[in-house]
Amino acid sequence: MTRSLSAPAKNTLRSTTYERMLQLTHRVYPAIGHLRIDKITARQLQSFVNSLAKEGANEKTGKPLAPKTIRHNLSFISDVFSYAVRMDLVSDNPCRKVTIPKGEVKEKQIYSQEEMAHLLTAIQGEPLKYKAFFFLIAYSGFRRSEMLGLEWKDIDFENNIITIKRTSNYTAERGIYTDTTKTKRSQRVLKISPYIMEILKDYKLEQDEEALRLGDKWVETDRLFVKWNGEPMNNQTPYGWLKEFCEKNDMPFYGIHSFRHFAASSLISAGLDVTTVSGALGHCNSGTTLNVYSHMFQNAQAKVSEAMDKAFAFLPQKEDTE
Repeated sequence: MTRSLSAPAKNTLRSTTYERMLQLTHRVYPAIGHLRIDKITARQLQSFVNSLAKEGANEKTGKPLAPKTIRHNLSFISDVFSYAVRMDLVSDNPCRKVTIPKGEVKEKQIYSQEEMAHLLTAIQGEPLKYKAFFFLIAYSGFRRSEMLGLEWKDIDFENNIITIKRTSNYTAERGIYTDTTKTKRSQRVLKISPYIMEILKDYKLEQDEEALRLGDKWVETDRLFVKWNGEPMNNQTPYGWLKEFCEKNDMPFYGIHSFRHFAASSLISAGLDVTTVSGALGHCNSGTTLNVYSHMFQNAQAKVSEAMDKAFAFLPQKEDTE
């Protein structure tokens, strides 16, 4: 099975996706990598998947792997089989017969409105670079790679809109590099609050002044979020800065992706439909948005029902006959 991955995958996949797939091989290959692909059965695959849901499967915590991680492992194997089917190496993909064991689903850690207001208020006094980054990501829900891929030509100050056209990513093999967006629908335009656009204007002025001060040492990339010399910022820098900031100020730290969840939660709570939310987040389709945020939509619908019940409180209530 091992030879089925490398060549075609590296040529067709995004570098970040390929690197994630390689990380999955340390579990998959010892389990089934030594077997001929046309001899691997659904029963063997189910046994492997079941083993990932047992205690000790997570080498760091000693706990079972999360259902999402197990799904990634199965998807990786399924991709190999799908390629093998196309190449007439096998006639069927046995992964379709495999089920993911139900496990404990962790609730997403999302900043509440009060927590986010407290955090952004505290960030007001921090370096303008990070103030601009976290105000914008909280408002827009852009992915971290999309934030780091932003260039000044993507910012329309006259109309207060920002266009997502590219991403900035990192792999050990390539270092920091520019790539396309995650999907075609990820290329999108979003109207931004005038308040945040003013922060970006101040930041642009500060960056231009720093470029003049450094002279030949400044590397012109047109990126918004950069290192001290103008080169693209490392993908881990915002994470590390926020973690240290939250620890210093005794605030909860939920990671960078939690800002995207916060933005999604705000849109859903405002009563926007799934298609609109999906477009704002740059999901490939509305189904993805429903899968990720189904609980939020259910809560929003419950609030609608409660609001309507209050609005119709004047109606006579049916007596309980029991």
